[in-house]
This record gives sequence, structure tokens and C-alpha cells, in this order.
Amino acid sequence: MALYHTEERGQPCSQNYRLFFKDVTGHYISPFHDIPLKVNSKEENGIPTKKARNDEYENLFNMIVEIPRWTNAKMEIATEEPLNPIKQYVKDGKLRYVANIFPYKGYIWNYGTLPQTWEDPGEKDKSTNCFGDNDPIDVCEIGSKILSCGEVIHVKILGILALIDEGETDWKLIAINVNDPEASKFHDIDDVEKFKPGYLEATLNWFRLYKVPDGKPENQFAFNGEFKNKAFALEVIKSTHQCWKALLMKKCNGGAINCTNVQISDSPFRCTQEEARSLVESVLSSPNKESNEEEQVWHFLGK
Repeated sequence: MALYHTEERGQPCSQNYRLFFKDVTGHYISPFHDIPLKVNSKEENGIPTKKARNDEYENLFNMIVEIPRWTNAKMEIATEEPLNPIKQYVKDGKLRYVANIFPYKGYIWNYGTLPQTWEDPGEKDKSTNCFGDNDPIDVCEIGSKILSCGEVIHVKILGILALIDEGETDWKLIAINVNDPEASKFHDIDDVEKFKPGYLEATLNWFRLYKVPDGKPENQFAFNGEFKNKAFALEVIKSTHQCWKALLMKKCNGGAINCTNVQISDSPFRCTQEEARSLVESVLSSPNKESNEEEQVWHFLGK
């Protein structure tokens, strides 16, 4: 039985589309703030998790899937909206789709984020000497299954890449779904090259080039584009989790980040279940932009 469920509001491929999250009891939650970062070693909310090696229990994390592999729509957690639903990113008034980077179609992994993490734009990263990008930390899931937008899965962290995006640190975790048939083979970053040769090179090239079709320069990387190992990645996760804690406790300036949550008991931003329901009910479909956006979608699909 799934621990989390999603509920759509608005029309897909439109600016008013939102994907809200509910917990196992059917109450609305924030995926950014209310879904735990780490997976309990034996069970989560009373539900057993798949058996893993004892030494890997500390390396099991919840991942929120935003973008399924081979798709182009840039879906993301709406960090500035109450309860942080998933929406499609809008730039210059238009829905954003990433270009195909030859020879690939769309995103080359299941792409998403770790909840309860935040890359603080007011804190300079010691290893990259750049400030954070103001988002939860990104994850590239390399398993064999194409996942769905809004799925919450358990992943093993394997390594990390330090993308420098317009002067900001934008960490990219490399992970694999613990329920993937080949997950038992993967324990660290070297295993990716061993069992999926070429995948890390393709990942580096994809992140370097994916903004070039939009007229931007190639992206840069810290450490000369070297993928760091699991131990390094776990330290980065720990740091971003501490930044998120400070954000939720109002101990730092979160700017426009919306910290409304339902389950963080000592957070000044906590709301009741009734207030959360009212927030979602206030999100109404607005069809006035749909026709133009549908034209954009059909044009993008070449139809």
C-alpha cells in the first residue's frame, strides 16, 4: 500500500495544473516539508519496507519523482506556493519543455528531489565556493523503470555531481530505486560505471548542454565534472537537511519560500488539516489560458 497519494487540480499541460499530495490517511500534506527525508530501517508509518542490507539502512531516502524519464515537460515542486504542489515550470509566460539533447529524448533519468532538504542561497558551499540555488536537492534516479510524476520511492544514494548553474551550486544526486531489480548491485558511484557504462558520461554531457538550445552558454561544474562518491553525497544531504531545518524553524531568511506544513510539530509555519484542505480547495481551474498552452504542446510534439 502506498504511503502517499496525489490529487490533480487544473488541466495537464496548462499553467493552472497542480499535483497535490496526501498522506496514507487522506490528509493533504506538503511533499517538500512533510514527507520525511530518510526511510525508517524497518517500517515507515507502520508499513514494512523492502529488506535491505543492514549497512544500507542509513542510505535509504525518500525521493519525490517530478519528471519521468524520456519526458520533456519541466515539472517541479512549487516551493513558493502553499503545500508546495508539483507544477510545470513557466518562463516568460510559457510552459517550459527541455530540448532533446542528441541522441536522447527529454530527461535521461527519473528526475526529482529529496524532501526536507534546501540549498540555501544565503550560504556559500565550502566545497564549491558558490551559494545554493534555493531549491531542494535534485536526484537523478538511474533504475530500469520509468516512474510517474508524483511517485514517492525509496532510493539508495550512490554519488553526486556539482553543477554550477549561473553561479549557483546545484547538486545532482545519483541514486537508484531500492526496488529496482538490479539495485543490489549498486553501492557506490563506481558501480554505476561498472554496470551501466557510459551513463555517467551521458549525465555530465546532458547537464552541460541542456540549456544551449535556449541560447545560454554551456553549464560548468565544480571538481572538473568529477562525480563524488556516496560518502561525499551523504555529507551534502546532511548539510542541506540542516539548512531546511533552519528554514522551517524560521532561523534564516527563506525569502519567498512557502514553509506551510502539516506535520512539523515545532515549526511556526505548521497549519491544521482543515487549513490545509481549505488551501487546496482555493485552487480553482482557470481555463482562459488553456487553448494557447495546448497549441504550444501540439507544436512541441510536432503535430
